[in-house]
Amino acid sequence: MADTASAGGGVPADAKTFLGHPRGLYMLFFAEMWERFSFYGMRAILVFYLTKHFLFDEKPAYAVYGAYMSMVYITPVIGGYLADRYLGARKAVLAGGVLIATGHLLIALFEGPAGEQGVYLNGFYAGLSFIIVGTGFLKANISVLVGQLYPKADVRRDGAFSIFYMGINLGAFAGPILIGYLGERVSWSWGFGAAGIGMLLGLVVFVLFRKELHGQGEPANPAKLRAATSVGLSQEWLIYIGALLAVAASWFLIQNDGVVGMLLLACFGITFIYIFYRALFTLPKVERNRLLAALYLIALSPLFWALFEQAGSSLNVFTDKQVDRHLFGWLVPASWFQSINSIWIITLAPVFGALWVWLGKRGLEPSAPLKFALGLIQVGLGFVVLVYGAGRGGEMTPIIVIVLLYLLHSTAELCFSPVGLSSMTRLAGGSIVGLMMGTWFLGTAAGNYLAAEVAKMTANSSPDQVLDVFNWVGWGTVGVGVVAVPVSWLVTKLMHLDTIGTDESGHGLAGEGELAEPAGAGTRTRDETL
Repeated sequence: MADTASAGGGVPADAKTFLGHPRGLYMLFFAEMWERFSFYGMRAILVFYLTKHFLFDEKPAYAVYGAYMSMVYITPVIGGYLADRYLGARKAVLAGGVLIATGHLLIALFEGPAGEQGVYLNGFYAGLSFIIVGTGFLKANISVLVGQLYPKADVRRDGAFSIFYMGINLGAFAGPILIGYLGERVSWSWGFGAAGIGMLLGLVVFVLFRKELHGQGEPANPAKLRAATSVGLSQEWLIYIGALLAVAASWFLIQNDGVVGMLLLACFGITFIYIFYRALFTLPKVERNRLLAALYLIALSPLFWALFEQAGSSLNVFTDKQVDRHLFGWLVPASWFQSINSIWIITLAPVFGALWVWLGKRGLEPSAPLKFALGLIQVGLGFVVLVYGAGRGGEMTPIIVIVLLYLLHSTAELCFSPVGLSSMTRLAGGSIVGLMMGTWFLGTAAGNYLAAEVAKMTANSSPDQVLDVFNWVGWGTVGVGVVAVPVSWLVTKLMHLDTIGTDESGHGLAGEGELAEPAGAGTRTRDETL
């Protein structure tokens, strides 16, 4: 094999490129696009499938949805660890893709007659469980492969991730359109089957063009991975068997959202307290201040996701029942509205990237805590717009109102989501960065669990009662965001975080030191945290 581009790794310097990037980038682009197509398409019809096919009441449907989404954000922590320590990113992505495709196809095969549960519902739970475990393997590692294509100092890295995340948004846009239409208008099995075929297409692309990775993402110790253990199986096969056992555990947990909530609360509380202890009693002042600032950001995270993730549950149902979806005489499928967020992200991400650069050059770019506060205000205002624009007393809500809600949620996402993971990596010391990453994931998972609890408050309620809940959570979150603005300023100033991250001349590298987002970071989405 040819020498790598630099000592920092990456594909060989003589590897074939396309538009200036290694061809492996485009292979990963298409594989991830199809995976996100399947994920977001299935997400758009999941609650509808439970309520309209299995005839669930809204409350238990929201519970299943919340447990599923929470677990999807937990398993990547485990999948990333297994890939780093044993499998390597390439094998992990392949295993994850197989599990996800299996899950979607299981759901399609176990549709059964409308209203009949029994074996069909258990098949549905099994399919979700395969997707949960598969997502843990795939999402934790496909972004790693993108980074491994380039030496650490390669100036093309940021551009590569921008291209890669465009694939995420294209998949997230197309999935609800095709899968939603098939599921709502043709057959549920056709919708879930299309999701499975999308994942299979991603797998085909990944397998056929895996040579474009040029050996990146291979196991840390291939010989040890293949060697037989004391039970007669190799480490690799033990991991795969463990994945199937994790599927069985997920099958139980997804039907018991209360257990998921208790586990989340225990894990989140223990890790938060442990990190707080480490910060106060074991670290020097500068590292302590950074870590406390990171904990402040994590503490705000669950509230943001609790509102943002209403998109697939209560907002989806509200759109189906209370939004006048007639456009040019045609009734738009409710699931299609799940694509609006991706449209706004694709449209506005370059604008936000340019805005951060423009503000950064003038020393005005908001710090990470302030961006978090702005994100909270905007996600709350989205619900306020819906409440004041919605029809009352049985009147239908105009389409434009729900479009404006998703506009505010998308701008909130661009202020909030890209900041999180990068802040964890910069604020946490090397000895604790892995734990901080895991805690960030737990905060996101907790937010998805809280999202289900908020959605349950709207279950089986009249339209006006649903709007009352939205009004309460919207204004409440705006209030928290407003309070967080001065608190965020104090966190930055009192901990002297605005003096960290300066160049040799003393000028800040990006806004307010280590807590400022790198220029252009607004071009990424919440999937970077996966």
